[in-house]
Amino acid sequence: MSEETLPRAQTESAAQPLPGQTTSRSRRWPSLSGLQAKLIIPYVILTVIIAVVGMYVVTRLVTSSIRERIANQLVEASQVAADGIVRRERAQLDNLRSLVFTEGVAQALAKGDVTALQGRMIPLAFNYKVEAITAINLQGQGLLTLVRDPATGQYAASPGGDFSQYPLVTRVLQGQTDPQGDKFVGLLDTPQGLYLFTSAPVRDLSGQLVGVMLVGTRLETLLRELKEQTAADVVFLDNSGKLVAATLAESDTLPVRRTLEMAPEEVAQLDVSAPRDIALYDRPYLARYARLVVRGEPLGALAVVLRSDYVVEGGTTSRDRILVIFAIGTIAVIILGYFLAQGIARPILRLRSVSQAVAAGDLKQHTGLRGGDEIGELAGAFDVMTDRLRERTDEILQRTEQLADANAKLQSAQQQLVQSEKLAAVGQLTAGIVHDVKNPLAIIVGLAEELPEHSDLNPVARKYLTTIRDSARRANTIVTDLLKFARESTPELKQQDLRDTVETVLRLTDYLARKGKVHVTKDLPAGPLLVMYDAVQIEQVMMNLVQNAIQAMPHGGTLHVSLSQSDETIAVAVKDTGIGIPPQNLNRIFDPFFTTKPPGEGTGLGLSTSYGIVARHGGRIDVASKVGEGTTFTIWLAAKPVKPKGNGEVKS
Repeated sequence: MSEETLPRAQTESAAQPLPGQTTSRSRRWPSLSGLQAKLIIPYVILTVIIAVVGMYVVTRLVTSSIRERIANQLVEASQVAADGIVRRERAQLDNLRSLVFTEGVAQALAKGDVTALQGRMIPLAFNYKVEAITAINLQGQGLLTLVRDPATGQYAASPGGDFSQYPLVTRVLQGQTDPQGDKFVGLLDTPQGLYLFTSAPVRDLSGQLVGVMLVGTRLETLLRELKEQTAADVVFLDNSGKLVAATLAESDTLPVRRTLEMAPEEVAQLDVSAPRDIALYDRPYLARYARLVVRGEPLGALAVVLRSDYVVEGGTTSRDRILVIFAIGTIAVIILGYFLAQGIARPILRLRSVSQAVAAGDLKQHTGLRGGDEIGELAGAFDVMTDRLRERTDEILQRTEQLADANAKLQSAQQQLVQSEKLAAVGQLTAGIVHDVKNPLAIIVGLAEELPEHSDLNPVARKYLTTIRDSARRANTIVTDLLKFARESTPELKQQDLRDTVETVLRLTDYLARKGKVHVTKDLPAGPLLVMYDAVQIEQVMMNLVQNAIQAMPHGGTLHVSLSQSDETIAVAVKDTGIGIPPQNLNRIFDPFFTTKPPGEGTGLGLSTSYGIVARHGGRIDVASKVGEGTTFTIWLAAKPVKPKGNGEVKS
């Protein structure tokens, strides 16, 4: 559509009546010969006929064969319940096989080792979600019983009781079998309730019987599962006809018991009963009883109970709903016929709603109107205008985002500048205090060198004075290196023995390791390892890493230091078994002034200084850590092989 057609479309469409306005023609009732009447009257007649016929058919279908459908549903529910019990018994057999053939169970049961039994049985109980497990020795005495708490899912361990009088156990201990094998099923009443147990013999590697294993399921849990599967209430009677478990509400009340219980002879002669009419809670029910036999063992009777009035109520509800649907359909057809005559107003209403949405800020709206008339042309022009407005708005939003990004970058640069100024101030402060700190250190070094000249000192004191002198010299070096860190001084590279430097660091930190109950191991080459490096700076790095490792093991541990060489690199690894470094801190540990130590115990310059020293050597420091397992720092330096050349001189 060209832009020249837009004014004409707007002008002609303005002649149409606005929403909410009516003309004198639309106020008149349509005549029988009009198009609206020809469309509406046949629809009304056809809809009424379909509604009458449909209601008749639905009424006949809903009110017929209600009792037959309830009986069929009861039969199906009874079969599903029986299948559910069989599946549960098979699952218990599978769990028993896993328990009996688990390595160590038979040996622990034969020895009466309850601790070993518990260690083998609990993982299997969790894996298979078994509700109860009991291990019984050859005397019929329970060694260990595990019962699962339904609320928490945890297992409570307790010593078993005397099972020597239960046929479920005695038949296994006596070596009896039946056509199904050497496993038996029975009900046992426990302090936690009635359980359906399956028993199996436990044999050692030679085939000798060493005990019995029971796996059970709480009867309440089993009935609850059957209710979910059958969509009906389930009742369990024992061989005496007494109600022992049910999913019905208030099943332990006397009226419910009298209604559901049977005589013992009825249970013994029961096969599959026809549906029985019973009354519970003043409502009609149908119940179907069946004899429950598992692995040839009669356990009682299982009944499925279903309300007999819910189908009628459901049919009445369905009939009412269909009546409402047909009524609504009839009204909808009449309204549709009316709106067919008003179809010309719908495009205008659509255009109005879209224009209101665009005015509210939703520029993704389109009229969706297509046609060759004036309304179609107007809708097309409006869509083009909306698209162009959306494009302009998107450009403005994009530029706004670009300005926001630029502003964020400026703020970040400003913060970095402030941090750089702070670091510069720290460097200036460091340079100012180096002189005051070095003077006391020089006195300590002088006294440590002068005292050994006295002959009355014993060898131990001389050794400690040597350690004091070396440590004071190292402190003096660290203070000097702190100044170098602020000035980023270049290392003085010399051909030196890296193995000797590592040995020196371990000797200087020996007291700290012994004090912290840290066992130090090392894996160093047998001979010298000559490398181009600054011994003072690398020693400072090693001292920092070793001290950090010792501090990371507050309750003692193992510190392993290794030195290895490949073709192009040399690796010095410091590995501890300490508390580890959280993942969120791994990318920040080399930042200046970052520390996880309490206030006053660290400045946060140790690792950043070490990182700078190694970087100026052309190497790098890697770190790997797992919380609770330990941390490994690895220093990588370039390997420059050297060969000894007369009188200890070396040449690169």
